[in-house]
Amino acid sequence: MYFMALATDYDGTLAQDGLVAASTLSALEKLKESGRKLILVTGRELPDLKEVFPEIGLFDKVVAENGALIYTPASEEERTISPSPSANLVDKLKKRGVKPLSVGRSIVATWEPHQATVLDVIKKLGLELEIIFNKGAVMILPSGINKATGLAAALADLRLSPHNVVAVGDAENDHAFLRASGCSVAVANALPAVKETADLVTKEARGKGVEELIRKLTQRDHLVARKRSRGVLLGTARGKEVYLSPVDTVLIAGSSGIGKSTLATALTERLIEKGLQFCIFDPEGDYGGLQGAVPLGDASSAPSKDQLLELIDRPGTNVVVNGLALKVDERPDFFAELLPGLGSVRYRTARPHWLIIDEAHHLLPKKREDTRAVLSLELPGTVLITVHPEAISTGVLRLVTAVIALGPKAKGVIKTFCKEIGLEAPKNIPTPKGDRVLLWRPQKGKKSFTVKAIEPDQSLKRHSRKYAEGELNEAGSFYFTGPKKAMNLRAHNLIIFARMAEGIDDKTWEYHLHAGDYSKWFRQQIRDKELARETAKAERDKRLSPEESRKLVLEAVRRRYTAPATAPEN
Repeated sequence: MYFMALATDYDGTLAQDGLVAASTLSALEKLKESGRKLILVTGRELPDLKEVFPEIGLFDKVVAENGALIYTPASEEERTISPSPSANLVDKLKKRGVKPLSVGRSIVATWEPHQATVLDVIKKLGLELEIIFNKGAVMILPSGINKATGLAAALADLRLSPHNVVAVGDAENDHAFLRASGCSVAVANALPAVKETADLVTKEARGKGVEELIRKLTQRDHLVARKRSRGVLLGTARGKEVYLSPVDTVLIAGSSGIGKSTLATALTERLIEKGLQFCIFDPEGDYGGLQGAVPLGDASSAPSKDQLLELIDRPGTNVVVNGLALKVDERPDFFAELLPGLGSVRYRTARPHWLIIDEAHHLLPKKREDTRAVLSLELPGTVLITVHPEAISTGVLRLVTAVIALGPKAKGVIKTFCKEIGLEAPKNIPTPKGDRVLLWRPQKGKKSFTVKAIEPDQSLKRHSRKYAEGELNEAGSFYFTGPKKAMNLRAHNLIIFARMAEGIDDKTWEYHLHAGDYSKWFRQQIRDKELARETAKAERDKRLSPEESRKLVLEAVRRRYTAPATAPEN
């Protein structure tokens, strides 16, 4: 599920003439049985609400007094989020003949046409108060307190994001909490101004309209209304914006160094703009400096499962899980152990809204038989990033709803994907050029097309410690073999490379030097063009002795990676 809660106004929305119909109560019960939460948001004072609505226990939270009071029916706990009314204010209003006058825990309320008198008293007393209107009612509250702030407090208690809430109302004082929700709905009897800004307007009025909404919500969930996109912007195509759906499972694939991490970075920036929570699984430490996210783990310490769940429990916290301290063969087990706890949080809260899994072929490998079971039946709001789609679990690939292929081999990515899941590849696949990427949704009849992808504002820097201290896989490591292949010394990072380079004999050193092996490794595996260029100069200079060339190369490595210095840009 994407929408985890329904927040509804009471008078004129849920209730007619103060009463809720039996059919509406039945619909609320069915919605609650689906696992969703119910939140009542009203301008009424709590004692009055309890008297007219004895079924208040149906709701998980009640926001009363137009946002000032939070009530939990299950525990009967009451909590105000704003100060009590000024006794001086109440006294002055009574002396000015304002009747009726109701005083709650924080709210002071009356009716039109007393608004002019109320405003005059507030000005003369110099109080920071606001007047909120509701179909003739005049409510006085501390500045900044409204139904939106009350809803935010209730959602914080429930550990839910406003993006995952559908809100329904009918009047002026509902504008604030409708705007703050992921989907705003106006019942048919709502004021025209409320209908204008709502994502959806029901055909039925009041309680019947709420029943209509509940039917749509249980049947269509995130597709209940399409007026605004709840996805993340990917780019533009044919003059129109292209979005990824909040329940998409996305595969981003292409050659090494082609821009996959750059695109992922741009996507995270759009998520931050929209207030959507994300969690990145970063096996090789490439996202350590990502803005707007909390790093967990580093090159010397593995991330903690308990710490991750604690951070994810906060709706506004984004997390980068750095797996650099883990060996390559440890990563799938570590990831498998994290997923159940993370899946439980997503089941209850629909957060984090997006999981971004870099080097997905390491974390979800085809050779691991339990991967599909660990992932359960779906992966909504997930991005899988890989150089090797064919190495990802076939069960996981079958969950993919959008393929984004980058670079000159983009066609091959889609063909490989189709081959792995037994699907016929689309015809006439275009080749993306320049800043464009190839997008294909593997549903029947869908054509692939190129998209001008969004670009990030920040420039991610490669994590120098990944190459200095981490463990590159076997294919990415450097091997000292010598001219006669008499040895096979594996250097899985730059520190090991430097130590081995100092200890090998001159013939072995010069064999790899003259073959250009060092610059090739630095360029293709370490992905440091500057280091590769500097090393290539030493490789071409035949005047250098083994000692001199060795010193030049190792000094270049240590200057960039093992001495305190800024990490090289990708």
